[in-house]
Amino acid sequence: MDRKMANRKLIRLSQLKSKLATENLEEIDWVTFGVIVKKVTPQSTNNGRTFSIWRLNDLRDLNQCVSLFLFGDVHKEHWKTDQGTV
Repeated sequence: MDRKMANRKLIRLSQLKSKLATENLEEIDWVTFGVIVKKVTPQSTNNGRTFSIWRLNDLRDLNQCVSLFLFGDVHKEHWKTDQGTV
């Protein structure tokens, strides 16, 4: 993990909103980690495309969640991922 994180900045999900407001993250090589705390049953768009919604949290502040929408190949590959997965 140390090798993979070399020269990267860790930003916790619970800090993401404030970091987006105060830093230009497009100029930084950063990573974040999250746990799937809730999965919504896959849904369909008006044109019939299926997608998933995951709620992610860093387990530091359970009130700060990020919603992740999965479409296309990402949805097809990952929609069965279990809740609780990092």
